[in-house]
Amino acid sequence: MNILVADHHPVFRRGLKCMMKEDKEYNFKGKIDDGSQLVTSITNLKPDILILEVDLPNSNGIGSLREIRTNFPDLKILVVSCHPEEIYAVSALKAGANGYISKTRPVKEVKKALKSIHNGETFLSDNIKEQLESKSSNKILKFKKLSTREIEVLNLLSRGKRNKEIARHLSINEKTVSTYKTRLLKKLKVDNIADLIHQSRLLQIAS
Repeated sequence: MNILVADHHPVFRRGLKCMMKEDKEYNFKGKIDDGSQLVTSITNLKPDILILEVDLPNSNGIGSLREIRTNFPDLKILVVSCHPEEIYAVSALKAGANGYISKTRPVKEVKKALKSIHNGETFLSDNIKEQLESKSSNKILKFKKLSTREIEVLNLLSRGKRNKEIARHLSINEKTVSTYKTRLLKKLKVDNIADLIHQSRLLQIAS
């Protein structure tokens, strides 16, 4: 299987490349470290699988994932991230990913994920499956109330981004950002932005 790695962490990329060299089933087609290179690289290299870091610089996070899915409907996409699986996995799948795995998972599980999505299956770790099925998880119950865009706004707020920066990053206007903040306050049942940011850290959305 031909694989393109889109990630801005050199150690992670090198680790994947070494892993692929050890297994003849994988063909390392190339790597990119900037979201502006995504479409061109996929078009030119024609990978079977894209390993995508959602926080790639100059990308629109989950929004970029949607765009890739629209432009390349047959491409298999495995999203990798340092963000907790219970927060981003469902959003990634809804946006078009075929699988999601945390960078904290072992190498053998990355291989399992690649094989699964190459065979047309959807991949989530057993750990996240158990958490998503748990009725008692407060994190999951709160998360399920939020849309993909609301999670993106909350994540940026937790990093200290202002409305203008969030608007620019997500390609929306500042008024829309304010609307999302109002919705988040209501859905997470807090009274101010400070409490909202605190809530986001309790949800482990902060990086």
